[in-house]
Amino acid sequence: MTFAVGIYLFDEVEVLDFAGPFEVFSTASRVSARLYPGAPKPFRVTTVARESHLVTARAGLEVQPAHTFTDHPPIDVLIIPGGVVTAEMERKSVIDWITRCSVGSILTASVCTGAFLLAKAGLLDGKTVTTHWEDIGDLRAGFPRVTVLEEQRWIDAGDTVTSAGISAGIEMSLYLVSRLGGHELAVQTARQMEFDWTWAPHVALALAPSLQ
Repeated sequence: MTFAVGIYLFDEVEVLDFAGPFEVFSTASRVSARLYPGAPKPFRVTTVARESHLVTARAGLEVQPAHTFTDHPPIDVLIIPGGVVTAEMERKSVIDWITRCSVGSILTASVCTGAFLLAKAGLLDGKTVTTHWEDIGDLRAGFPRVTVLEEQRWIDAGDTVTSAGISAGIEMSLYLVSRLGGHELAVQTARQMEFDWTWAPHVALALAPSLQ
Protein backbone atom coordinates (compact mmCIF):
# COMPACT_ATOMS: atom_id res chain seq x y z
CA MET A 1 0.00 0.00 0.00
CA THR A 2 1.16 3.51 -0.80
CA PHE A 3 0.31 6.21 1.75
CA ALA A 4 -0.27 9.69 0.34
CA VAL A 5 1.48 12.24 2.56
CA GLY A 6 0.34 15.86 2.26
CA ILE A 7 2.42 18.64 3.85
CA TYR A 8 0.84 22.06 4.33
CA LEU A 9 2.87 25.11 3.27
CA PHE A 10 2.18 28.71 4.26
CA ASP A 11 4.01 32.01 4.48
CA GLU A 12 6.46 32.05 7.41
CA VAL A 13 6.48 28.26 7.71
CA GLU A 14 9.61 26.95 9.45
CA VAL A 15 11.82 25.43 6.76
CA LEU A 16 12.91 22.24 8.53
CA ASP A 17 9.40 21.70 9.87
CA PHE A 18 8.22 20.85 6.36
CA ALA A 19 11.47 19.91 4.65
CA GLY A 20 12.44 17.43 7.36
CA PRO A 21 9.29 15.30 7.03
CA PHE A 22 9.41 15.65 3.23
CA GLU A 23 12.95 14.24 3.25
CA VAL A 24 12.07 11.40 5.61
CA PHE A 25 9.07 10.11 3.66
CA SER A 26 10.67 10.51 0.24
CA THR A 27 13.88 8.84 1.45
CA ALA A 28 11.84 6.00 2.95
CA SER A 29 10.33 5.26 -0.46
CA ARG A 30 13.78 5.29 -2.06
CA VAL A 31 15.16 2.95 0.59
CA SER A 32 12.13 0.68 0.32
CA ALA A 33 12.80 0.16 -3.39
CA ARG A 34 16.17 -1.33 -2.46
CA LEU A 35 14.93 -3.37 0.49
CA TYR A 36 11.80 -4.71 -1.17
CA PRO A 37 12.25 -4.76 -4.99
CA GLY A 38 8.97 -4.80 -6.86
CA ALA A 39 6.86 -3.78 -3.86
CA PRO A 40 4.71 -0.63 -4.07
CA LYS A 41 6.50 2.41 -2.71
CA PRO A 42 5.26 3.08 0.82
CA PHE A 43 4.87 6.86 0.56
CA ARG A 44 3.97 9.46 -2.05
CA VAL A 45 4.73 12.94 -0.74
CA THR A 46 3.27 16.22 -1.94
CA THR A 47 2.86 19.79 -0.72
CA VAL A 48 -0.36 21.78 -0.43
CA ALA A 49 -1.00 25.51 0.03
CA ARG A 50 -4.06 27.73 0.02
CA GLU A 51 -3.16 29.15 -3.38
CA SER A 52 -0.81 28.24 -6.21
CA HIS A 53 1.65 31.14 -5.86
CA LEU A 54 5.07 30.87 -4.22
CA VAL A 55 5.12 30.46 -0.45
CA THR A 56 7.76 32.44 1.42
CA ALA A 57 9.09 30.40 4.32
CA ARG A 58 10.99 31.84 7.27
CA ALA A 59 14.24 33.60 6.33
CA GLY A 60 12.91 34.24 2.83
CA LEU A 61 13.09 30.79 1.22
CA GLU A 62 10.55 30.63 -1.61
CA VAL A 63 8.81 27.34 -2.28
CA GLN A 64 6.36 26.40 -5.03
CA PRO A 65 3.56 24.22 -3.64
CA ALA A 66 2.49 21.29 -5.78
CA HIS A 67 -1.24 21.61 -5.05
CA THR A 68 -3.87 23.87 -3.55
CA PHE A 69 -6.86 23.19 -1.31
CA THR A 70 -9.02 22.64 -4.39
CA ASP A 71 -6.88 20.32 -6.51
CA HIS A 72 -4.79 18.10 -4.24
CA PRO A 73 -5.18 14.30 -4.33
CA PRO A 74 -6.61 12.41 -1.35
CA ILE A 75 -4.35 12.58 1.69
CA ASP A 76 -3.73 9.65 4.03
CA VAL A 77 -1.18 11.35 6.28
CA LEU A 78 -1.58 15.08 6.85
CA ILE A 79 1.46 16.96 8.16
CA ILE A 80 0.99 20.46 9.57
CA PRO A 81 4.36 22.16 10.15
CA GLY A 82 4.95 25.13 12.40
CA GLY A 83 6.47 28.54 12.08
CA VAL A 84 4.60 31.81 12.51
CA VAL A 85 1.03 30.49 12.60
CA THR A 86 -0.80 33.55 13.92
CA ALA A 87 -2.31 34.49 10.55
CA GLU A 88 -3.09 30.86 9.68
CA MET A 89 -5.10 30.41 12.86
CA GLU A 90 -7.39 33.26 11.83
CA ARG A 91 -8.05 31.88 8.35
CA LYS A 92 -11.31 29.94 8.41
CA SER A 93 -10.47 28.30 5.09
CA VAL A 94 -7.29 26.84 6.58
CA ILE A 95 -8.96 25.47 9.72
CA ASP A 96 -11.87 24.08 7.69
CA TRP A 97 -9.45 22.40 5.28
CA ILE A 98 -7.47 20.80 8.11
CA THR A 99 -10.72 19.55 9.62
CA ARG A 100 -11.91 18.08 6.30
CA CYS A 101 -8.58 16.41 5.57
CA SER A 102 -8.35 14.90 9.03
CA VAL A 103 -11.72 13.20 8.57
CA GLY A 104 -10.51 11.36 5.48
CA SER A 105 -6.94 10.72 6.60
CA ILE A 106 -5.45 7.83 8.54
CA LEU A 107 -3.62 10.23 10.82
CA THR A 108 -2.80 13.89 11.22
CA ALA A 109 0.52 15.10 12.57
CA SER A 110 2.02 18.44 13.54
CA VAL A 111 5.52 19.77 13.98
CA CYS A 112 6.26 22.56 16.45
CA THR A 113 3.58 25.29 16.45
CA GLY A 114 1.57 23.36 13.88
CA ALA A 115 -0.11 21.96 16.99
CA PHE A 116 -1.89 25.30 17.39
CA LEU A 117 -3.63 24.77 14.04
CA LEU A 118 -4.69 21.26 15.01
CA ALA A 119 -5.94 22.58 18.34
CA LYS A 120 -7.87 25.37 16.63
CA ALA A 121 -9.54 22.73 14.45
CA GLY A 122 -10.57 20.85 17.61
CA LEU A 123 -8.44 17.82 16.75
CA LEU A 124 -6.49 17.82 20.02
CA ASP A 125 -9.34 18.16 22.52
CA GLY A 126 -8.92 15.60 25.28
CA LYS A 127 -5.55 14.45 23.95
CA THR A 128 -1.99 14.55 25.18
CA VAL A 129 0.31 16.54 22.90
CA THR A 130 3.51 18.52 22.70
CA THR A 131 4.98 21.46 20.80
CA HIS A 132 8.12 23.60 20.78
CA TRP A 133 9.35 24.27 24.34
CA GLU A 134 8.94 28.01 23.83
CA ASP A 135 5.23 27.63 23.06
CA ILE A 136 4.14 25.16 25.73
CA GLY A 137 2.59 27.84 27.94
CA ASP A 138 0.68 29.52 25.13
CA LEU A 139 -0.76 26.21 23.90
CA ARG A 140 -1.91 25.34 27.42
CA ALA A 141 -3.43 28.77 27.96
CA GLY A 142 -5.16 28.94 24.60
CA PHE A 143 -6.54 25.40 24.59
CA PRO A 144 -7.33 24.23 28.13
CA ARG A 145 -8.96 21.00 26.90
CA VAL A 146 -5.59 19.84 25.59
CA THR A 147 -2.98 18.21 27.84
CA VAL A 148 0.41 19.62 26.83
CA LEU A 149 3.59 17.87 27.99
CA GLU A 150 7.06 19.35 28.18
CA GLU A 151 10.36 17.75 27.24
CA GLN A 152 8.87 15.27 24.78
CA ARG A 153 10.20 14.86 21.25
CA TRP A 154 6.90 13.51 19.95
CA ILE A 155 3.66 12.06 21.29
CA ASP A 156 1.43 9.49 19.59
CA ALA A 157 -2.22 9.99 20.54
CA GLY A 158 -3.64 7.53 18.03
CA ASP A 159 -5.06 9.39 15.06
CA THR A 160 -2.96 12.46 15.86
CA VAL A 161 0.79 12.69 16.45
CA THR A 162 2.50 15.88 17.61
CA SER A 163 6.16 16.75 17.88
CA ALA A 164 8.33 19.38 19.47
CA GLY A 165 10.16 21.92 17.36
CA ILE A 166 12.09 21.78 14.12
CA SER A 167 14.46 18.77 14.29
CA ALA A 168 11.93 16.80 16.37
CA GLY A 169 9.76 16.67 13.26
CA ILE A 170 12.36 14.41 11.65
CA GLU A 171 12.24 12.03 14.61
CA MET A 172 8.45 12.01 14.54
CA SER A 173 8.41 11.33 10.81
CA LEU A 174 10.79 8.39 11.23
CA TYR A 175 8.43 7.07 13.89
CA LEU A 176 5.54 7.42 11.42
CA VAL A 177 7.56 5.48 8.84
CA SER A 178 7.99 2.79 11.48
CA ARG A 179 4.31 2.82 12.34
CA LEU A 180 3.10 2.69 8.74
CA GLY A 181 5.92 0.98 6.86
CA GLY A 182 7.69 -1.12 9.46
CA HIS A 183 10.49 -0.62 11.94
CA GLU A 184 13.24 -1.91 9.67
CA LEU A 185 12.31 0.60 6.97
CA ALA A 186 12.52 3.42 9.54
CA VAL A 187 15.91 2.22 10.77
CA GLN A 188 17.31 2.00 7.25
CA THR A 189 15.80 5.37 6.32
CA ALA A 190 17.53 7.00 9.31
CA ARG A 191 20.78 5.31 8.31
CA GLN A 192 20.44 6.57 4.74
CA MET A 193 19.91 10.08 6.09
CA GLU A 194 22.83 9.64 8.52
CA PHE A 195 20.46 10.58 11.31
CA ASP A 196 20.96 9.19 14.81
CA TRP A 197 17.52 7.79 15.62
CA THR A 198 16.22 5.22 18.07
CA TRP A 199 12.70 4.51 19.23
CA ALA A 200 11.42 2.45 22.14
CA PRO A 201 7.81 1.24 21.57
CA HIS A 202 6.77 1.87 25.20
CA VAL A 203 7.39 5.63 24.88
CA ALA A 204 4.45 6.38 22.60
CA LEU A 205 2.09 4.14 24.55
CA ALA A 206 3.05 5.65 27.87
CA LEU A 207 2.29 9.12 26.58
CA ALA A 208 -0.94 8.27 24.80
CA PRO A 209 -3.52 6.94 27.30
CA SER A 210 -6.09 6.59 24.51
CA LEU A 211 -4.01 3.76 23.03
CA GLN A 212 -3.88 1.66 26.19
